[in-house]
Amino acid sequence: MKLILTNEVSGLGTPGDVVEVKDGYGRNYLIPRGYAMRWTRGAEKQIETIRKARDAREIRDLGTAKEVAGQIGALRVRLTTRAGESGRLFGSITTGDIADAVKAAGGPIVDRRRIEIVNPIKSVGSHRVTIKLHPEVSASVDVEVVAG
Repeated sequence: MKLILTNEVSGLGTPGDVVEVKDGYGRNYLIPRGYAMRWTRGAEKQIETIRKARDAREIRDLGTAKEVAGQIGALRVRLTTRAGESGRLFGSITTGDIADAVKAAGGPIVDRRRIEIVNPIKSVGSHRVTIKLHPEVSASVDVEVVAG
């Protein structure tokens, strides 16, 4: 099945890429979640607008990505959330929460889809989070979760 990606899918491609996937993967996962749309001649014309939107959102080049990585690495990010007596959170910290906290700490605006959390953050303490700024550059930031 031939599809056009509308969102970045790890291991598959970036928005605007035309990819060939198994029918079930496309029909049951990518299309219902809005990550892709069927490839047609009409949809082929939309690829250019998808790519322009991606370029506007994406960090321009490798030098800029390294500069932003330096800014992010120097940040102290603190998140205050509700937690029980044992330090266990009510819910968990999402990538959107982390993106907002980075911005509030004086860092650059980061797209929440570029933030990678290895294990769900469900406890108070310090947690390491990776932010993919560019295909070749990623920055790590320590997020300190505090009960509030």
